[in-house]
Amino acid sequence: MKNINKNSRRSFLQNSMRAAAIAVAVPVLIPRSVFADVAAKRPGANDRIGIAGIGVGRQGSFVFNAAASDKRTTVICVCDVWKKRVESIAARHKLKTEFAYQDYRKVIDNKNVDAIVTATPEHWRSLICVNAALAGKHLYVEKPITLTVEDGILMRKAAQKTGIVFQCGSMQRSMIQNYLACKFIREGRLGKITEVISANYETPWFCNLPADPIPDGLDWDLWCGPTEPVPFNQQLFVPRGNPGWLSIRNYSGGEMTGWGTHGFDQIQCALGMDETGPVEFLVEGEKLQPPTYNQPESAKRGNDICSNPKLAFRYANGITVRLGKSNRGGGIFIGEKGKIEIFRARMTSNPKELAQDWLKENADLKLPGHTTNWIDSIYSGKQTIGNLETGIRTAEICHILNIARYLGRNLKWDPAKEEFINDAEANKWLKREHRKRFEQPTIS
Repeated sequence: MKNINKNSRRSFLQNSMRAAAIAVAVPVLIPRSVFADVAAKRPGANDRIGIAGIGVGRQGSFVFNAAASDKRTTVICVCDVWKKRVESIAARHKLKTEFAYQDYRKVIDNKNVDAIVTATPEHWRSLICVNAALAGKHLYVEKPITLTVEDGILMRKAAQKTGIVFQCGSMQRSMIQNYLACKFIREGRLGKITEVISANYETPWFCNLPADPIPDGLDWDLWCGPTEPVPFNQQLFVPRGNPGWLSIRNYSGGEMTGWGTHGFDQIQCALGMDETGPVEFLVEGEKLQPPTYNQPESAKRGNDICSNPKLAFRYANGITVRLGKSNRGGGIFIGEKGKIEIFRARMTSNPKELAQDWLKENADLKLPGHTTNWIDSIYSGKQTIGNLETGIRTAEICHILNIARYLGRNLKWDPAKEEFINDAEANKWLKREHRKRFEQPTIS
């Protein structure tokens, strides 16, 4: 962490570093070894946090740039499997090309990196996060933070082991209207909740797309990472295209996780279920027979097929959430006193006065931005607004709904043990094998 106080920094450097080493290094930072226990040693008011970005494409660069613009941070390095892209981001932040990595392990090994923003495709998220957490790096992770239920369990163990600060990229939690709407419902101001409606998010399918020429500088084998390698195809390389990796089961949970982690996050928050989850998942209709795309085409056909069978889930308190006609980023809450809809910095109600009066009453509320909240928490050690547990629990709902569609039957879930009740077949779906060289670490 870089110390802004020149005198104290100079004194430390003179006693701890050789001048020759300083001359060839990145901008001088106090090494992480000074802060031996991440949980106990927070940065001081004059310390700057060394940050890195892993997966700096469309969303990754947006979030990383936001974190880098905070005056309390210093950019150390960036990482992406596509050399052209990572060098472009490095140049934007005035980094030498030697600090534009393609292999994420170089970021984790860099002792000057205190915190990492990562927004890779979903099949890469847990491997990066588990290893980064074990190395004591604070994490901002784009949602959904996991590809499987097992991923979340491993991430929790790693984070607890080193006490890192974790922010899930569920940005709606930092939007004032969303925050107030969830608080309104959670405090019982809508009365007893009788029903919740979410959007009917689509489950992923499969692909066997033909090979395209690999762009210069793209390490496609590394992009495939923990999954078995397949031929490069431009429509697989993008998140949403024809169809894009986000629709394909090898790499993603489909729109069930792509959009569902937005909506279910708000539902969990509003119902006060952030640290637990539903106990029953309900299926209406025949089990899903997902298609395989052999040629590039839009996601429409796959989404039409993979939006069935119909789904619902129920909490232990009896509240049922049905996947139906609702906005894709929030939900509709029906209670004794009316109806509230939450979506993307918007809170509406029927009757109108419920939302209008509540928003007016809290007109002076201020919330920091999502990345700012993360950096604040690194300094203070307090929980982030979108902490690891909220990200794990929201993603679990998405994964279980996908499993219910694939199996085509109702499932009973134990949110404490994070496993299905008396269902060995369903429990096999809670994890996936990683190929050699990309195995998850063992956490004692």
